[in-house]
Amino acid sequence: QVHLVESGGGLVQPGGSLRLSCTASGSIFKINAMGWYRQAPGKERELVAIITSGGSTTYADSVKDRFTISRDNARNTVYLQMSSLKPEDAAVYYCNAKELNGRAWTDYWGQGTQVTVSS
Repeated sequence: QVHLVESGGGLVQPGGSLRLSCTASGSIFKINAMGWYRQAPGKERELVAIITSGGSTTYADSVKDRFTISRDNARNTVYLQMSSLKPEDAAVYYCNAKELNGRAWTDYWGQGTQVTVSS
C-alpha cells in the first residue's frame, strides 16, 4: 500500500504564494506518477498538475505559469509551489499517486489540505 500525507495549506491573500508538500510512504517503488487535484465546494474534483516518474509535467490551463510541481526523490516528497493565487484557487487540495499493475491503474489519495485565498 501507498500512504500519502499533505501539508502546507492555509490562508493567503490574492496574489500571494503557498507551497504544498506531499510525502509518500509504503510501496513507493510501484508509483508511476504523482499529482495534485483540487475540489472546491459544489464543484467536481479536477486535476491541477502531475509529474511522472521520468520527470514530465502536465498542468491545468487555469494554473499554467503560476503553479510549479516538483519532487525531492531523496525524501519521497512532491511539492506544489503556488504563486499569484486567485480566489478561484481556493479549494481542498489532494495529493494523488498512480500505480500501474499490469493493465489496471490504482489511485492513492492523501487526506487533503485546505487552501483559502481571501483578502
